[in-house]
Amino acid sequence: MKKLYFITGSQDLYGDETLKEVAKDSKEMAAFLTKKTGDIAEVVWTETVRNSDEAENICLKATADRDCIGVITWMHTFSPAKMWIRGLKALTKPMLHLHTQANEKLPYDTIDMDFMNLNQSAHGDREFGFICTRLGIKREVVVGFYKHADVVEKIRGFAEVALAMNYSNNLRVAMFGSNMRDVAVTDGDRVESEIRYGWNVNYYGIGDIVEIAKGVTGKEIDAKMGEYANKYELATKDTEAVREQARYEIALEKFIARERIGAFTDNFQDLHGLRQLPGLAVQNLMAGGVGFGAEGDYKTSALMAVLCKMAEKRKGATAFMEDYTYDLTAGNEKELASHMLEVSPVFAADKPKIEVHPLGIGGKEPPARLVFDGIEGEGIAVSMVDMGTHFRLICAKINLVKQEKPMPKLPVARLMWTLVPDFKTGAAAWIYAGGAHHAVVSTALKVEDIKLFARLTDTELVIIDENTRV
Repeated sequence: MKKLYFITGSQDLYGDETLKEVAKDSKEMAAFLTKKTGDIAEVVWTETVRNSDEAENICLKATADRDCIGVITWMHTFSPAKMWIRGLKALTKPMLHLHTQANEKLPYDTIDMDFMNLNQSAHGDREFGFICTRLGIKREVVVGFYKHADVVEKIRGFAEVALAMNYSNNLRVAMFGSNMRDVAVTDGDRVESEIRYGWNVNYYGIGDIVEIAKGVTGKEIDAKMGEYANKYELATKDTEAVREQARYEIALEKFIARERIGAFTDNFQDLHGLRQLPGLAVQNLMAGGVGFGAEGDYKTSALMAVLCKMAEKRKGATAFMEDYTYDLTAGNEKELASHMLEVSPVFAADKPKIEVHPLGIGGKEPPARLVFDGIEGEGIAVSMVDMGTHFRLICAKINLVKQEKPMPKLPVARLMWTLVPDFKTGAAAWIYAGGAHHAVVSTALKVEDIKLFARLTDTELVIIDENTRV
């Protein structure tokens, strides 16, 4: 079970009775929050911090605890901030500073100096906030009574981002081949990716999958075909092509399990030993939250895996997507997003169909793939690019819309969306920001989630929304 440490600050100045009340209140708060976030992480109460040694000890403990994904700090009373310096410098886990009180309302008729000394969050949290800012601590600050729904929602949001960051710090990414030849935006500094985000990105030969695929049995393929039959509509007579994709998926599953992989890429320019470009195989794996990036795009692959982890407790769809072509009808501009094959069925408006068609690229046999029209709703498109000196995230609001007419000669899965605030502004802003033609699209996550992830990872962020002006 993942944990969020609940760390309460005070000092010895107020005496034992005050400290007992501080402990009582913070235990109640931690217990309440666990009920609200327990499906993500348990909020674990810790002993009240009274001095610099205790502050350092609890921060070192949180840093060393592999199950701790972050900390929630709260200053019940005044807590002199110089005592937090050593501890905060040792803390490597994400922090939420909760600016709240044990009491919702002031007891106007009975308030006295004892009450004032005990309930000093308005005083103590400002002192603590200053030292965090002075030290450059990247954190989330949540303000309000801890039982209020909006405060709980923000704490849950922090827990989801912290869980995704914990996952990110242990993410292994396999690149089957390099990125597509001569393509710039999908490339990146893999060493810096590991330093900043924890992504251990390594090259593997596609022959590793070919060798595993040779050993896949007919019985295993039959079982995978049964899975396909339960989830999708088989709309082809070429079952051998479908079985070939089943073979690839089983091989990929075995490789992923053996190498502890959470995300991967492939490249249609490096398919030696494969009869088809993996299509259905990749689509079905993405539906299970495995990150993917086409043409060797490791950044989008890893980002997809991280954002899927962030969104796993929410309704909605999250996966890799590619910008393709436009309808430029004046005043009704839309984007058609798709890919050669690899669009996740989490975006399907109806039951996807398995079809087999020539690909027209890569020089391989016609691959089996899922074909469907996309869902509707508000969403975001998130791109990560390497600017040479730093990474940049671009997060754009989009509105997924229904396809106006059938596309009977386009046998791939596709989404359609409009740009925010309008087509020309949204597209120009994306291009000025250096946004890639690959992105992670999500109807589960919001701009605020990406803001928090960017803040806690100290990543530059460009937001394109209804307030954007080029």
